[in-house]
Amino acid sequence: MAPTTLTRQHLLLAGLLLFFAGMQFRMVQSFTLNEKSSTFVAARMGAGPQAAVWQSAPLRKVVEPPRWLGLALMSAGAVLTVKSLSMRGSA
Repeated sequence: MAPTTLTRQHLLLAGLLLFFAGMQFRMVQSFTLNEKSSTFVAARMGAGPQAAVWQSAPLRKVVEPPRWLGLALMSAGAVLTVKSLSMRGSA
């Protein structure tokens, strides 16, 4: 099987997905996990200094992504999108 290469369409899709994910992170301030996700994250944290915090936490955990994350995703998406538009069309 031949190795696949990134085509213009692949870069465009990846760039747009990253850009819109970055916009989503900029538009919201926090995400509230449901009980199942909260217990999954608490189980994966394992033993350590944060384990006691997760065990005493309420059933629904609130995650606040940093403000820079949205800008970083939007910039990476914009770069990939512009790069895909500057490529030659695939055959």
